[in-house]
Amino acid sequence: MRLIAGLLIAAFLALPAKAQEAPIQGTIRSQLDAFQADDFARAFTFASPIIQRLFGSAENFGAMVKQGYPMVHRPGSVKMLDLRTQDSALWQKVMITDAQGRTHILDYEMVETADGWQINGVRLLPDPGVGA
Repeated sequence: MRLIAGLLIAAFLALPAKAQEAPIQGTIRSQLDAFQADDFARAFTFASPIIQRLFGSAENFGAMVKQGYPMVHRPGSVKMLDLRTQDSALWQKVMITDAQGRTHILDYEMVETADGWQINGVRLLPDPGVGA
C-alpha cells in the first residue's frame, strides 16, 4: 500500500513539469534555431529578464554563446531528455551533438514569465563517461 501511495505521489508531483514540457522544449528549440541563423536579437528574446540584464545586449549575449557554448551556437543534432523540478526550478536536460560529433549534456533552467517560458541559465554537465 505504501508503495502505491508513493508512486501516486511521485506521479502527481511530476505532472506540473510534464504539463510544461512542450512549451519549454519549444522555447529551447526556437533559441537554438535563432543561433543557427546567427539571429542573436531573436535568440536574446528567449533569455529571461535576469539574463538580458546581465548581458545588456544581444551582441554581448551572442558573443558569450559563440565563445562559451559553441555546441549551442552550431548544434549538429539536439535531443530533449528529462524535464525535472530541482530546488523549486524547472530544468530541461538537453543532449547536443556538435559538428565534430562530440556529445554534450546541458541543463537549461526555465522560468515562466509574462512572455511565456524563458531560459534563465544553461550549465554544461560533466561528461558521464569521465571518472566512471
